Amino acid sequence: MRLAVEEINQSAELLPNYTLGYKIFDSCAYPLTGQRAAVAVLNGLSEDDSPMCSGASPLLAVIGESGSAQSIVVSRILQPFRIPMISYFSSCACLTDRRQYPTFFRVIPNDDYQVKAIAQLLLHFNWTWVGLVRGDHEYGRFAVQGLLRELQGTKVCVAYLEMIPLLYNRKRALEIMQVMRSSSAKVVVVFSAEGEMTPFLRDYMKQNITGIQWVASEAWVTASVFTGSEYYPYLGGTIGFGIRKGHISRLSDYLQKVNPQTYPNNILVKELWEALYGCNPSLSPDSHLPPCSGQESLLKQHSAYMNTSSPRVAYNVYKAVYAIAHSLHNLLLCHPGSGPFQNNSCAQSNNIHPWQLQHYIQEVTFNIAREEVNFDLKGDSIPYYDILNWQRGTGGNIEFVNVGLFDGTKPGREELVIQEDRIMWAGHQSEASCSHCVFTFIRCQLLKFCRLRWRCWCLYAVPAVFQGPGRLSVVGSLSAALTVYHVTVAKLAMRQDFWSNNDRTACIPKKVEFLAYDSVGLALTVISVMGACLTIVVFAVFFYHRNTAIVRVNNSELSFFILFALTLCFLCSLVFIGEPTTWSCMLRHTAFSITFSLCISCILGKTLVVLAAFTATRPGDNIMKWLGPKQQRAIIFSCTLIQVVICTAWLINAPPFPSRNTQYERSKIILECSVGSSLAFWCVLGYIGLQACLCFVLAFLARRLPGKFNEAKFITFSILIFCAVWLAFIPAYISSPGIYADSVESFAILASSFGLLFCLFAPKCYIILLKPEKNTKQHLMGKEKK
Repeated sequence: MRLAVEEINQSAELLPNYTLGYKIFDSCAYPLTGQRAAVAVLNGLSEDDSPMCSGASPLLAVIGESGSAQSIVVSRILQPFRIPMISYFSSCACLTDRRQYPTFFRVIPNDDYQVKAIAQLLLHFNWTWVGLVRGDHEYGRFAVQGLLRELQGTKVCVAYLEMIPLLYNRKRALEIMQVMRSSSAKVVVVFSAEGEMTPFLRDYMKQNITGIQWVASEAWVTASVFTGSEYYPYLGGTIGFGIRKGHISRLSDYLQKVNPQTYPNNILVKELWEALYGCNPSLSPDSHLPPCSGQESLLKQHSAYMNTSSPRVAYNVYKAVYAIAHSLHNLLLCHPGSGPFQNNSCAQSNNIHPWQLQHYIQEVTFNIAREEVNFDLKGDSIPYYDILNWQRGTGGNIEFVNVGLFDGTKPGREELVIQEDRIMWAGHQSEASCSHCVFTFIRCQLLKFCRLRWRCWCLYAVPAVFQGPGRLSVVGSLSAALTVYHVTVAKLAMRQDFWSNNDRTACIPKKVEFLAYDSVGLALTVISVMGACLTIVVFAVFFYHRNTAIVRVNNSELSFFILFALTLCFLCSLVFIGEPTTWSCMLRHTAFSITFSLCISCILGKTLVVLAAFTATRPGDNIMKWLGPKQQRAIIFSCTLIQVVICTAWLINAPPFPSRNTQYERSKIILECSVGSSLAFWCVLGYIGLQACLCFVLAFLARRLPGKFNEAKFITFSILIFCAVWLAFIPAYISSPGIYADSVESFAILASSFGLLFCLFAPKCYIILLKPEKNTKQHLMGKEKK
């Protein structure tokens, strides 16, 4: 960056008579540190100065950040001030969202192109069984999501997906390595940054795991920290996509001139000298390192620092600085009256606003080192990658050898170009990993057929077809293996109800579950039968005492109708128990809804009669002639008929049907009844609720009746319990999985039925059986003699 700025300031063609200034902050690859640096540079202050803003900053643009997580934070801080930023290494696809990051640009391709390139690479080498490892950040998360999207509809399957913690945890890392060691997938794709991979790979080497074919993302494929000879037995053969290599002609000479004497106040140069020579050039008394002059010459061991033959990240920084310089140059060339801003105006050269510069960055196009640089509408640059292969160099160290390229501007089949004869694979082999062998191919295809993309453990048993005495040999007969594959697929097409045994050596039938006559089903059956029997007993008591005052006053005909409906309500809960069939599924909800609608309609009719009888107080009121026995039956019939019509429409259009739920728990098959039409199901419940609410309102209005006639109070309380039960049912039913949904609905039916039975008939049975002396009209009307 300093080199680019100095070149521009010395140029007579680019920004003549203008000088670029800059300030460098170190985010330490940490979002919070980057946030502090962004706020400091906006204030125009150093990090150690007062945090109070004293005025506007002369800042026009920002170069950075390196990591996507840091760029997200910094971009959001700069956005209200409309300050553009150009990143040289943030590739997360999330940053293309112009609504969230309107001022963000980058000179590195969007990760959408990288995942597309990796997907094409996996398909090119027939790697159909791969592992995924990512870092715990937006870069890793969005990259993995993008790759899984690209792999949909292909023959590539993912064996596992693991995540390296952002704060490195050795215990978690060892768990990931154990997964890698035990998995049959020998190709591992990694989306992670150099910082997380460094401790992870050190532990990986200590575990002595070999035979893994690494596919590296651009974030670590060119990391010089992994070029040591000790890494080659474990990482040799790694292949990945690196950002485009460039050429910076003066970089080598410039690096040789950098020393503490040339830049005495630059803390980064001081840190560089301490890292290269292990000495302190500033003669600071606080340093624990020995002093040095700052004029030391570069040695052979500093070759990594001096290697400028193929700069990649540095070349991106170089391009970013020149992009801002060319944008400023174009801004200053604007002629008044032909500008891009309001009234065709131009920016004032002595008062340039960041948003004005952003306009020119969006439109800039220039050439550097025979490469065209520009940005699309999302702020992205040209999608171009080099395919790099880690090979052993002459000195035993790892070298990054270019073996191909990916050009996103080309047509689909021409994007990926690979020179296979130049590739050295993992284990110093000249042939690719066997993640494309027939065992894995068959397992992968069966895995997709089962639609259990992550863990279809029964498919680990597939290789058993080809192993052991008398088994087929894949090496000897590939066609026989493929024949077994087709036969297996055909069998699974007929019966998708297999799972693996504990040893994963054979497929066994999955356990089938439904609300059977076991503990829960048996308990519900007993309660249901008891409720029906109790209702019949009450019916018998009322019928035997039908000529007594309490039965006649309480409208004996409607009472018998209610008891009949309650008996059906208790019995219809039995339909929910047992293996679902087509007829039982249709009968479940329709029988329950019609019987409950009949019951509530009877209670509604009784409430209307009670209310009418005690409100017709004036002589000549003929309101009761409109609520005679015929009219009561008409009310019950019409209210129930509406529910019958709803249920009939439900059964005709989208009837309930038995279904096999394999999603809730993949090791089991849960037999249940699908409602067919959710709208019809909730309409049925809603109609019953409407009847109950109307009945409750009318009963509440008639709660203060004369004498000791408490029928309206009993109705009010019974409907209140009924509503409470069914209001509690709705969230319980929605959140209950599998067979528990049937249990919840059956329990709600029984609870509401018992509530209606006890609240309406228990007080009357008490008087009939235990207090017969109160079973008189005088007592009920409160006119008995004292």
